[in-house]
Amino acid sequence: MIAETPSRYVTRNSEILSGEPIIIGTRTSVRAIVGLWRLGVMPEEILNHLPHLTLAQVFDALSFYLDHQTEINEYIERNQVPDELVHPSVKAALGTS
Repeated sequence: MIAETPSRYVTRNSEILSGEPIIIGTRTSVRAIVGLWRLGVMPEEILNHLPHLTLAQVFDALSFYLDHQTEINEYIERNQVPDELVHPSVKAALGTS
């Protein structure tokens, strides 16, 4: 197991999500936090969706993202659900129908 800790709460572990940046001690990816934030969810509200995290972890993940946008955006793009697989009710809720 190879682990790298690039910030206080963010790490990479080759055995978890193929080394994608995650919150230390969890399997929660920076990508997941950024995805909620990009949908307009405030950092404090992200805790409602990911209650096992602390606000400090959320802010550190967002800070990490701002320093590594190209990399995290690539993870987001690779893991995006194809439009034809998104349920119509989800599209309606997001205003993308």
